[in-house]
Amino acid sequence: MGASSLLAVSIILSLVLLEGSLSNAFTTVSPLVKSPSPSRSFDDESVPTSSTMLKMGLDMVTYMRCEWVSAALCTNQTPRSADVALVLGCEDGRPVTFLPKTIEKLITSTVEPDGILPVPIRRQLKQQEKVRGVRIVDMVDQRADDLKEVDDESVDVVLSLQTAAKMKENGLDWKKSVREAARVLKPGGRFLCVEQKELDGQSYMEYVGNLGTVIVKEDDDEEDDDDSEDASETYPTFECMGYDDVDLVLVPHIATVFIKSEDAGMTEAERLKKESQEQEDRIAEISIDVFEKGLKKRRRKKKKKTEEEDVE
Repeated sequence: MGASSLLAVSIILSLVLLEGSLSNAFTTVSPLVKSPSPSRSFDDESVPTSSTMLKMGLDMVTYMRCEWVSAALCTNQTPRSADVALVLGCEDGRPVTFLPKTIEKLITSTVEPDGILPVPIRRQLKQQEKVRGVRIVDMVDQRADDLKEVDDESVDVVLSLQTAAKMKENGLDWKKSVREAARVLKPGGRFLCVEQKELDGQSYMEYVGNLGTVIVKEDDDEEDDDDSEDASETYPTFECMGYDDVDLVLVPHIATVFIKSEDAGMTEAERLKKESQEQEDRIAEISIDVFEKGLKKRRRKKKKKTEEEDVE
């Protein structure tokens, strides 16, 4: 057999071996389902997870791509005026690295059912703090779906980075975590998400976008029960500022930026008062502007008259 034939055989064997290794490495695996061995069924809890499963139940391709998008999202979409950030389901020290150095405080939460932040994660957070050179992490033991240690409207930015599926896997309520994020965010605060597109058949982005505050309208007149629905109105809590599919992944993910409404949670009376105050402020600004223009005009006339008198 000639040298060229040997080379061709070697290339073919290499391609076959490579194809086998790639098919094993990039097999699409549901993030919530364990891979069974040939002799066991899906009902066997002792079945080991697939070797392709990485942190938060994602395959390597999806995990690495989402990491890159998460870092870019946190860096570019965190306002420089923001001081306090909170991460839903902290799994490592990456939020310390992703967030800009203008953030002065980072509050943790966990996906662990007992609400206790694991020791390895605490160590990673401390290591990233050391690299950053500033202590910003407030290590709080609380579940991601029950931010009991955080006051209402006290946080500028909330991060949800590939956490919802992990919460579902651990028995936490990912929908409640979104509502908790809405509670702790300041009006105008940002909710930055890189999450699976669908969970339990529900679109993650649609759930956040449709989250609203029901305001009961105040009316002195008595209304029939049939008209009770007309006595309330739902105001959206979040406004979607932009979204994009995370491309080049095996498990569909989406990256979104939501901003909490400035008047989220206000009663009907508070909303009317705010609108009235805004109208008064606009009228006052117009009045001041007209006064300043008139004052400048009078000054110009006076200056012109003085110049004419000097010429005479």
